[in-house]
Amino acid sequence: MLPSLFISHGSPMLALHPGASGPALAGLANSLPRPKAIVVVSAHWESRELLVTSSAQPETWHDFYGFPPALYAVQYPAPGEPSLAGQVSELLKAAGLPARLDAQRPFDHGAWVPLSLMYPDASIPVVQVSLPSHMGPALQVKVGQALANLRAEGILLVGSGSITHNLGELDWHAGPDVIEPWALAFRDWVVERLQEDDQAALLDYRKQAPHAVRNHPSDEHLLPLFFALGAGSRFGVVHQGFTLGALGMDVYRFD
Repeated sequence: MLPSLFISHGSPMLALHPGASGPALAGLANSLPRPKAIVVVSAHWESRELLVTSSAQPETWHDFYGFPPALYAVQYPAPGEPSLAGQVSELLKAAGLPARLDAQRPFDHGAWVPLSLMYPDASIPVVQVSLPSHMGPALQVKVGQALANLRAEGILLVGSGSITHNLGELDWHAGPDVIEPWALAFRDWVVERLQEDDQAALLDYRKQAPHAVRNHPSDEHLLPLFFALGAGSRFGVVHQGFTLGALGMDVYRFD
C-alpha cells in the first residue's frame, strides 16, 4: 500500500534549484510502487468549499511573480483523471463532506513543483483537492480519512505545504547551515507530537506549539500535513532541513 505524504515545497525556485530536496524526493519516488494516480492537497488552493479538479488536461499555472523567465517556461503536463475526480467527490460526500467538481482549475505550484522532482515525466494522472483553510486542521484530518482507502488502490495521497512558513522573516543571505532557533523549536515540537501520535496536541498546535504563530502567521501551509496525517498512521521522516534560515523543507510519510 502506498503511504500518504507531506511535502514542504519551499520556494517555486525549487523546480530549478532543488538543492537537497531534489534527491530526497526523487529517492522517495523511486522507493515507492509507481502510483496509478496522485491526489494532492496544496496550500495554494484555498477555497470556501471543497473542490476537486476534474479536467482531463489541467494547465500548469505559474501562480507567483518576480521570478526568472526560466521558471515561467517550466511546464508539468500531467493529465487529470475525471473518473478519479468523481470517485474522490463521492468518497468525500459519503463522509459528510460534500465537494464540487471544478473543470477549470490548473495545477498550482504547490502541486507541480514537488511532483516535477518526483515524477519528472509527468505521465501519472493528478487530481487536486482544494483547501478550505478557514475550517482549520480538523477538516483536513477528515478529508484524509475519507480518502485513505485510495492508497490501497495505488493512489498516492500528497499534502503539499511547508513545516514552517513565515516569508517575512526569511534571511535571503543565510547559508544552508543557518537555522533560526524559533523555527527549529516549532519543527521539533511537531515531529515529537507526530512520533507520539498526539493528534489532540497537533490539532491545537496554534496554542500549544512553541512560536506557532511566528512560524505560521496563517496556517494554510501547515494544513496539508493534517490531510496526510488523516490518510495514514505510522509516521516516518523522509527528509529534514531548512533554507533561508527559517523555511522548513521537511518531507514526511504516513504508512
